[in-house]
Amino acid sequence: MAKFLLSLHVLAAIVAIGPVTVAASMFPRRARAALEASGGATERAEAAASVKLLYRITQVYALLGIAVPVLGVGLAQVMGVMGSAWLITSLVLTSIAALVLLVLVLPRQEAVVAALAGEEGADAAQAAGGLKLLAMSTGIFSLLWAVVTVLMVVRPGSSTGA
Repeated sequence: MAKFLLSLHVLAAIVAIGPVTVAASMFPRRARAALEASGGATERAEAAASVKLLYRITQVYALLGIAVPVLGVGLAQVMGVMGSAWLITSLVLTSIAALVLLVLVLPRQEAVVAALAGEEGADAAQAAGGLKLLAMSTGIFSLLWAVVTVLMVVRPGSSTGA
């Protein structure tokens, strides 16, 4: 059972966390380009469409990413390592990454998409002003997942010698 859960956990991490990390990281640069686009209507529409797609990828794969800690906790229970410091640290970092995504990344992405769509109440200048914080937030999100990945591989104090 442990091997099956480990396989699902790793597969979910690759399939869900990879795309959300890449899409979120690409978003600020593409958003800046779209907000500053001075070309024709077609160029602006294409830029806005790519930003909207990155936002949608971030949303969908973030939702799919919930499977990663759920499967991880199930695996930890089967392996009997729920009290391990490396696992608790990983769960805390995963929770922080989720909060960064939900509180800092997705709302700012949504504001940019709304500004590009010309929605009422959406301010393009304000959305552009938040791109530095958005870039920083996505960097923190990526760094947190990198640390969790290292903890999953190294597992300090593990008896496997890894």
